[in-house]
Amino acid sequence: MKRELVIDSQLISDNTDCYVIAEIGHNHQGDLEKAKQLFKAAKEAGANSVKLQKRDNRSLYTKKLYDSPYDNENSYGDTYGEHREYLEFNKEQYQELQAYAKELDITMFSTAFDFKSADFLADLDMPVYKIASGDLKNVPLLKYVASFNKPMIVSTGGATIDDVQRAYDAIMSVNQQLCLLQCTAAYPVPYEELNLRVITTFRERFPNIVIGLSDHDNGIAMAVAAFVLGARVVEKHFTINRAWKGTDHAFSLEPTGLRKLVRDLKRVPLALGNGVKNTYESEKKPLVKMGKKLVAARDLPAGHILTRDDIAIKSPGDGLPPYELEKILGLVLKEAITEDQDIAYSGLSGQAFTAPITAAAVS
Repeated sequence: MKRELVIDSQLISDNTDCYVIAEIGHNHQGDLEKAKQLFKAAKEAGANSVKLQKRDNRSLYTKKLYDSPYDNENSYGDTYGEHREYLEFNKEQYQELQAYAKELDITMFSTAFDFKSADFLADLDMPVYKIASGDLKNVPLLKYVASFNKPMIVSTGGATIDDVQRAYDAIMSVNQQLCLLQCTAAYPVPYEELNLRVITTFRERFPNIVIGLSDHDNGIAMAVAAFVLGARVVEKHFTINRAWKGTDHAFSLEPTGLRKLVRDLKRVPLALGNGVKNTYESEKKPLVKMGKKLVAARDLPAGHILTRDDIAIKSPGDGLPPYELEKILGLVLKEAITEDQDIAYSGLSGQAFTAPITAAAVS
């Protein structure tokens, strides 16, 4: 069975390039123009899509959490609710961003954190829906979003395999357009907790869906390793400036980093090759320079019977290769040759004899 997912007319499978999501989240700082700057920079860096986050804060949080003090360097309000409301875009702003994304020819979508947000996004006809790690156990929301019959990308941070299986079963019973992301819900994640081999576990356990990585480290190499393991979707947090105010900027990629990530992910399938060991045209010239051939160790007369001491192994490798050494021992020189002159079968006659090769013999 093929594992395939189509997002906004783009096919994702084991045989395609990696699909790269620039996770903007709330790195736009509630500023529509900054969001557009991030969209443009993500497109220029080669990302396939940009992703926001949508919360209906009043219904998402308890009143106690919504009204709790939130006084820190990254706060945009006196309470957590005020802070979160500051970072939300309304319908008109989302529509403006959708139009801008279409103009840039980059896919835009969002994470739905609750039912009202899911409806908000559905009303905007999002091409794909993201579910965050915190909702992996939220089966009612999973099934509800699945009912939209659009592709779903689900992160699995903090989960056990049983949690993942439960979510998979819930979604697939309604909608088979699913991608699961290996994820560690730490920001940033310690490298020893990335557990990239879970990608292999997911691929073996769920052979009919695309597997990916939601990567919260602040580099690019782990995403490349994930691709080699079979991940075909990579989500990376993205910013224009890591020094900006906000909790996610410090581990987000800046445009140069995202550009390098996209570049390296495109190189990987080319570099993996077909597994057949052969000689490439590009190797031939260097190998002549580095390689070795059989030459006369000294001046040798015509009629001389070649012995081990008569033969040296030297560069360049544009003559008889060293693996022919045993085959020419005991053959007779038809004509005299000088030191360092190539030894060739065309200049030899007679019957060869075989003798053990020693280090002294090939020096």
